[in-house]
Amino acid sequence: MTSQPTPPANAAPPSAPSRAIDPSSAKPRAPKPWWLRIAGAPEFGLIVVIAAIVIGLRIATPEISRRDVTTLPAASVVEDLPAPEGAFRLTAPGKPAVTYLETDGYTYKRVPDGILVSRAYTANKFLNADNILSLLTAASFIAVMAVGMTGIIVKGGIDLSVGAIYALAAVSGAMVLHQLGGNGTPMTGPIATVLLGVGTCVGVGFLCGAVNGLATVGLKVHPFIITLGGMAVYRGIAFVTTKGQSISGFPESFGSGFFRAEIFGVQPVPMLVMIVVGLIGWFVLTRTVFGRHTFAIGGNEIAAKYAGIPVGFTKIKLFVICGGLAGLSAAMLLGYYGAGASNAGQGYELSVIAAAVVGGASLSGGRGSALGAVLGAVVIQLIDNSILMLDIDQNYKEIVIGLAIVIAVVVDQAKNRLAAGGRK
Repeated sequence: MTSQPTPPANAAPPSAPSRAIDPSSAKPRAPKPWWLRIAGAPEFGLIVVIAAIVIGLRIATPEISRRDVTTLPAASVVEDLPAPEGAFRLTAPGKPAVTYLETDGYTYKRVPDGILVSRAYTANKFLNADNILSLLTAASFIAVMAVGMTGIIVKGGIDLSVGAIYALAAVSGAMVLHQLGGNGTPMTGPIATVLLGVGTCVGVGFLCGAVNGLATVGLKVHPFIITLGGMAVYRGIAFVTTKGQSISGFPESFGSGFFRAEIFGVQPVPMLVMIVVGLIGWFVLTRTVFGRHTFAIGGNEIAAKYAGIPVGFTKIKLFVICGGLAGLSAAMLLGYYGAGASNAGQGYELSVIAAAVVGGASLSGGRGSALGAVLGAVVIQLIDNSILMLDIDQNYKEIVIGLAIVIAVVVDQAKNRLAAGGRK
């Protein structure tokens, strides 16, 4: 019987024969369903919050009586119909005859200037077309500035002067438009008037933003200090320039001809500007090199410098963009409300920062969303509107918005700690 050779003591144990893996045989990972991708988007939670607030206000607010009044030309012909009772037919010049029923709430009244046709109806105090349009219009002024603020917060900074830039840009544009418009008779064509008015406001915003950025980078001082001082300086310049007086008397082409232009019975220009700015902000932050640089600086500024990112220049551009968007919002104010004053945007810095933070921007930097900022502005305006709808003292508005910022930051910190714990 032959004996088997004894293996050395330090020999490795025999291993199973290796199998070559064919990369083509690996199954590709199935893409997530569309509904999972939507539910996983950072803005989805805000949409759910907005829907919950809307439903809650719809339930909490009562039905109220409303009346719409339309004025028809004096040449219109009105005819009372024998049946049904209270029915009448109106024929406006150049338009087909329309029959109105008293049972639907319609009545008419002759006045020296024409015929007033009114309709009485009931609607929810909160969820009616007039209130929703007013809410979205008010949110648009905050949302446009919040998109610029998001970029600054993403890179780890802050801008407390945004409300003052808004005021200075508004009074600067108002003075130019007042000179152009006089008593409502523009000296230039409508397109030139709009471009000059918007250009003046945005140009002043760019200039203020450049001052903030250059001072922050050049002096190496925290943006909180620079923009805190800028807030006082810019609003002071606006007050001294106007002596505290409101400026109006703009060309019609800037107001009703553009920013208050009616489309299908509504004035959607501020809301359309809000949507366009939000989409452009989303594209810039998520699809461009500049956006990636912004997130890199907010994530780790030292690492971004070693990676060759122009940190200082990127910061200056972010402040310039934020100032320019404050100027654009000021132009919307002038066109929609027809006046500018040095107290415009008082306290807006709180609302703008709140919109950006509620929209997902982290005050520690490195995270934020332009579309989230737009939705955050809607949430802030919903809070303001709910205080009005529920007949709560308006002095509680700042308290509620301040609490919203604190809660958003606490939730953000909790998410960061949970994520860090999950990676251990």
